Amino acid sequence: MTDVIDDGGIASSVRAQIGEAVRTKLDRNPMVSRIDAPGLEIYGRHNFLSADECAALRAMVDADAQPSTLFSGSANPEYRTSHSCNLDRWDPLVARISDRICALTGLPPENGETLQGQRYAPGQEYKAHCDYFPVTTSYWPAMMKTGGQRSWTAMVYLSHVESGGETHFPHCEFMVPPVEGMILVWNNMKPDGAPNPLSIHAARPVEKGTKYVVTKWFRERPWTS
Repeated sequence: MTDVIDDGGIASSVRAQIGEAVRTKLDRNPMVSRIDAPGLEIYGRHNFLSADECAALRAMVDADAQPSTLFSGSANPEYRTSHSCNLDRWDPLVARISDRICALTGLPPENGETLQGQRYAPGQEYKAHCDYFPVTTSYWPAMMKTGGQRSWTAMVYLSHVESGGETHFPHCEFMVPPVEGMILVWNNMKPDGAPNPLSIHAARPVEKGTKYVVTKWFRERPWTS
């Protein structure tokens, strides 16, 4: 494969190789289903977490959640209205779940960011955004030093929601409703390793109930906080 040098001198082929390895592993797993979304690599697996594990993680989120912030530092308070927190990576349950996500995807544990919990009450949402880092942003040089680009996202629903709260991929025109214990895994890169705008997604407003999720992002290199 020919290296395509882009942001900061990093070869896109590295991300392409990461994508190929994860894609191959997930495609071979009979417990995992690929979601039909042309141009986006996204997979789902039901019952990834048990009801007890979901309940324990919800309690952790409730104990530490603070108003969510935007990575870009935007002052728009309406863009992301949830509550969130980074979970204790040394907690035995958190460590076990993180290891299970790594085993499912084949991604190195050292490339994974700390598991983050999020809670959405009725009316709360996170408008359309990307998990990858646009290379034109002011914070991109700092991200280059702490592991580089985000490659894959793994998100687990911790609760059912009576109405609303879907994960919406607007450019692919589909939504995934919350199902307790289900994991979604998607590639933020195109097959050639360039950022994929089709991975832009939103957490739709919760209409009735409370939505809980945990999310783990993976970098292209070992992550340092």
